[in-house]
Amino acid sequence: MSKRINIVLPDKTVAVLDRLAAKGARSRFIDQAVLHFVAEQGRHTLRDQLKAGYRANAERDLSITAEWFPLEEEAWRTSEAARVPKKTKTKRT
Repeated sequence: MSKRINIVLPDKTVAVLDRLAAKGARSRFIDQAVLHFVAEQGRHTLRDQLKAGYRANAERDLSITAEWFPLEEEAWRTSEAARVPKKTKTKRT
């Protein structure tokens, strides 16, 4: 379903619209442009919120990392040691 609305645009905007939209396709072009703009704004807003969260929690995250580092280092060494094949003694005849 569609709804007819009246909007006022600056002359420069109408000139750009006329250059880019085929005759009779203004509504479709404006619809796509608005939806694209809203999606981009949503992405930028989410990105900004994520950055703020990362910054707010950075000190806590570094503290947790430092706390767990020795345990992870030990686990890494253990797993690496398990991967290295042990030399077997061969019988010489």
